[in-house]
Amino acid sequence: MNNLFSLEGKTALITGGNGGLGLGMAEGIVNQGAAVIITGRDKKKLSEAVSEIKNIGGQAYSLAGDVNDVNDLSKIVENAVTCTGKIDIVINNAGVNVRKQPQDLTDDDWDFVMNTNLRSVFRLSKLMYPHLLQNGGGKIINIGSMYSIFGSDWVAPYSASKGGVIQLTKSLGVAWAKDNIQVNAIIPGWFETDLTSSISVLDKERYDRITTRIPSQKWGTPKDIAGTAIFLSSSASDYVTGTSIIIDGGYSASG
Repeated sequence: MNNLFSLEGKTALITGGNGGLGLGMAEGIVNQGAAVIITGRDKKKLSEAVSEIKNIGGQAYSLAGDVNDVNDLSKIVENAVTCTGKIDIVINNAGVNVRKQPQDLTDDDWDFVMNTNLRSVFRLSKLMYPHLLQNGGGKIINIGSMYSIFGSDWVAPYSASKGGVIQLTKSLGVAWAKDNIQVNAIIPGWFETDLTSSISVLDKERYDRITTRIPSQKWGTPKDIAGTAIFLSSSASDYVTGTSIIIDGGYSASG
């Protein structure tokens, strides 16, 4: 039982791992003994994130690339496998948002969000499947959102994409269970990240209103997602697949 959550000898590939929730999960995972390969478009942020992980004693590598680009994604997979010899854990974390009323959205807005948040999750999972299969199994963790559950007038494509992530998680979980590949999702609530910084900085009234609605009376931090990521990456979750775990301080349960 002592080794149930150990990730010694494992390697995780994390898209969008250069900040926010991705970096929080990366730091949690390396604390359990795994190496991490983080991806992102900003080379400077990647370098800073790798340094931060190494400063806490972790083994970390970075691969620059855009998950929307098919060639970039293929190169990321190829280079990740070459870098460490194998990948055991895949965390589809990269995500974007466009805030507009539905009637003001363009096709480009829709495609940008859907391609980043949903299509790339399918593509990377599919590309990693033969490698995980060759290793005898593995873990895929997808990142949803509370807008996977709720609707919103300002983030229609984001909500649709994250709802799709949850359904894709179920489908891949069912399809690949026989291959000892567990596919699960994390649904974060209100977290302090770059994506939500505009609320805390520019709309304090809304920030306070949201905080009041959270039963825990506080927003989550990237460290609050680490424990669930460790669980879903470890042998402790070997009989868990196709499901989603909500981390929101009780927000979705409060009605």
